[in-house]
Amino acid sequence: MNTLSHSTAARPTRWVGAVLFALMFWFSGSLLMDFVIMPGLFVGGMMNQPDFGPTGYAMFWVFNRLELLCVGVILTGLLVARQARREQDVIASGFRSRWATEIAVVLLGITLVLTYAIAPAMGALGASLDPFATATAVPPAMNHMHGLYFGFEALKLLGCGALLSLFYGDFSQTQDA
Repeated sequence: MNTLSHSTAARPTRWVGAVLFALMFWFSGSLLMDFVIMPGLFVGGMMNQPDFGPTGYAMFWVFNRLELLCVGVILTGLLVARQARREQDVIASGFRSRWATEIAVVLLGITLVLTYAIAPAMGALGASLDPFATATAVPPAMNHMHGLYFGFEALKLLGCGALLSLFYGDFSQTQDA
C-alpha cells in the first residue's frame, strides 16, 4: 500500500501544472461569464424573453459542470501535494499548505451549492409554462436568487484569487533562490 501512495507517477511536481491550469481556466472563465457574457445577455434583453429560464439553465448547466471538473482537479492536486510532503515539513503558506487545501474544499462546497441548488432553482423560477407568451416579467424571487448566486460567485472568485496568491508566493520564492 505504501508503494501506491508514494509512486513516482503521483509526484506533486506533475500536479502543479495541472492545478495551476485548472485554477487559471476556472478563474478566467468565471470572470468572462460574470462580467462579459451575463451582462451582455442582460442588456440584450434575455430576461424579457419567454424561455430565458431554460436557456440560462442550459448555459449554466455546462459551465457548472466544467467548474466541478476544475475544482476536482485542483483539490486532487493539492491533496497529492500534501500527501507527498515529508512529515517534518511545517508549511505556513504556498501550494502544499493547509490553507490551500481548506480553500479548495470551500470552493468545492460553493460549486456544489451553485450547481445543484441555486442554478436549478433559478431555472425553475424562469421557466415559461405558457407556450403562447411573448414576453414575461421577471419573477420577484429571481432578483433574490441572482443576488445569492452572485454572492457565491464573489466568494468563489475570492477563493480562486487566494489560491493564485499562494501559488504566486511559491513561484516568487523559487525565482529568488
